[in-house]
Amino acid sequence: MHTIDLLVIVAYLAATAWLGLRLSGRQKGLTDYFLGGRDLPWWAVSLSVVATETSALTVIGIPVMSYVGDVSYLQLGLSYILGRIIVALVMLPRYYDGEMVTAYAYLGKRFGRSTQTTAGVTFLFTRLLADGIRVLAAAIPVKIILDGMGLHASYFVIIVVLAVVTILYTFIGGITAVVWVDVVQMSLYVAGGLLTIIVVASTDGFGWLTDAAEAGKTRMFVLEGNPISASNGLIPSLIGGAVFAMASHGSDQLVVQRLLTCRTRLEAQKALIWSGVLVFVQFAIFLLVGLALWGYYDQATPADLGLTRDDEIFPRFILEGLPAGISGLLLAGILAAAMSTLSSSLSALSSSTVTDVIGRLRRTPLSDEQGLRYGRWATIGWGLAFIAPAMFFRSDEGNIVVLALGVAGITYGGLLGAFLFGIINTRAGARDANVAFVLAVAVNAFFFVMEKYVTGEVWVAWQWYPLMGVLVTLAVGGLLSLTHPPRPSAEVPVTAEGSVR
Repeated sequence: MHTIDLLVIVAYLAATAWLGLRLSGRQKGLTDYFLGGRDLPWWAVSLSVVATETSALTVIGIPVMSYVGDVSYLQLGLSYILGRIIVALVMLPRYYDGEMVTAYAYLGKRFGRSTQTTAGVTFLFTRLLADGIRVLAAAIPVKIILDGMGLHASYFVIIVVLAVVTILYTFIGGITAVVWVDVVQMSLYVAGGLLTIIVVASTDGFGWLTDAAEAGKTRMFVLEGNPISASNGLIPSLIGGAVFAMASHGSDQLVVQRLLTCRTRLEAQKALIWSGVLVFVQFAIFLLVGLALWGYYDQATPADLGLTRDDEIFPRFILEGLPAGISGLLLAGILAAAMSTLSSSLSALSSSTVTDVIGRLRRTPLSDEQGLRYGRWATIGWGLAFIAPAMFFRSDEGNIVVLALGVAGITYGGLLGAFLFGIINTRAGARDANVAFVLAVAVNAFFFVMEKYVTGEVWVAWQWYPLMGVLVTLAVGGLLSLTHPPRPSAEVPVTAEGSVR
């Protein structure tokens, strides 16, 4: 690690904060702060969606999948495209019809105050845990850098610095700053992945690609294995992955908030579908990075290289295999991915806090000035709160990508199930939806806890969590709806609490 690399990283952090503030404009109320005035171009929103779901997990976590395994993770990329098409056609129209600020406002419209608040609070808790893991993913390469320079900073200090820089431009600029900075950040870390492939190829040629093919590492479709517990199989990847994408892009405020910033419903649909194509390409790039590193290190395992975590393989190459200045640029790319997701989460968490919790608990509607003030304070609070889960999951030795997806999957099924339940079952009420939702989350949490902290065995692959949650919600909610007379109307009238005034 050279001084110029450190200067590049510091310059990047400063430039990111400046750019976010420069592009943000003046925020006058809730719609400006949380939805960018509904006036952002679809292509920028599409890139922001990709940057939001990528994070440092993709940059350092996906290369290790092909390094120690193969490129079968691409199966998930195909399913993500399918899931987004369904969301674009079925769920997005309902969000735009109501002029809503959050995904959960639809549940408030359909079932009432209690269901919207329940879904909003659940989103807040799960997003906090999942993105705490993403912050940890960014801290891993930073700590490797500092340790190599003799500056032994703790994970706590590193995470705090990342959080403070991101809070700064999110606090002032709102979603507009987040989206435009996302566009720049995505360009940086994707360029970093391509640059890595070019550097390895210029040093060793493309012989590693032929060797990888002969070793079976270019296999994309996995047909063998138990379809329930084998997380890399074709069936769980395509079916479970499509449902996972429906949940993450149709019921997670992190993504839905971006789609609501588009000018029209058609542009939002275009942004969502194209984001699936871009994610597939992105997966392919970083899986190819893993194969290139596998050849560069002569097929050695991460343990043979003296690494304590498999996820450290790409950060190590950045430090050892790239020229001065370029290393700093790629490390800045990893920070870019982390800060992109963190800023997106802060904006989504604060918008859900204000709209789905504070706005629902107050007797009188929030004014724009009050909502903006609460939203900014919520941004600071959630930014500091990320520190706790990041430190908690620091000792986990599993693949950090799978860990984060598993945590998110605990509630995705219940959230998606509640949306589908409201659309399909016209006689259902708030009690039916709330009980079914809570039970679906409890079922998925049981399997996750048993795997991670009790038995150590995979009973159900993480891809199945959303589908399992949907089925539990529809089944339990459907049975409960039979215990009372049909509702006089399938919809609850929209109030000021469920829509933008």
